[in-house]
Amino acid sequence: MRRVLVANTKGGSGKTTLATNLAGYLAQMGYQVVLEDIDRQQSTTDWLARRPATALPLLNAETMGKAALQKVDWVIVDSPGGLKDKKISDAVSAADVVLVPIAPSAFDIGAADDFLAMLAEEKNIRKEKTFVGLVGMRVTPRTKSADRLQTFIENSAFDLVSMLRASQLYVSAAEEGLSIFELKALLKDIDIAQWNPIVDWVLSNR
Repeated sequence: MRRVLVANTKGGSGKTTLATNLAGYLAQMGYQVVLEDIDRQQSTTDWLARRPATALPLLNAETMGKAALQKVDWVIVDSPGGLKDKKISDAVSAADVVLVPIAPSAFDIGAADDFLAMLAEEKNIRKEKTFVGLVGMRVTPRTKSADRLQTFIENSAFDLVSMLRASQLYVSAAEEGLSIFELKALLKDIDIAQWNPIVDWVLSNR
């Protein structure tokens, strides 16, 4: 079992969008995937509750015991915006991979700077037991905010994994309890191209 923590102390950064769509992509690849929702808002749990019975199976960690969890391929953890220092340390120590979604606003970039500084102090990251990758969220290309986010991420100590465009497709999928990869009639080549590096990076750090 490999554990992916999706984390950022800034609320509204796109954690649930990243977690649920990553889970959907991995499920389509044939992996057994569990979603663990440690956010009080329970957005991922609500998404799972909306998921159609005909969709690919994604499991809820709350309904599983520890022994069963150890037998799955992936656990994707959606964390709260208010994750504090001690809980961050515990969550990072338990993870194999940390994905940090960052939206392109000045407020999000400022908050991410503090969070990344905190991550850089974590022992498991310094010892390369846990890998950290950054994902730009709701990015509109060729805008000043997109350029600012690109520069910020490239100057950070962590990998830039991909930039995901701002698209109504994510909203439509979330309303139905689906990942964008299950909206085949609407899925665009650009979205697949933006997601492939994320999945490749996660798989490469197994």
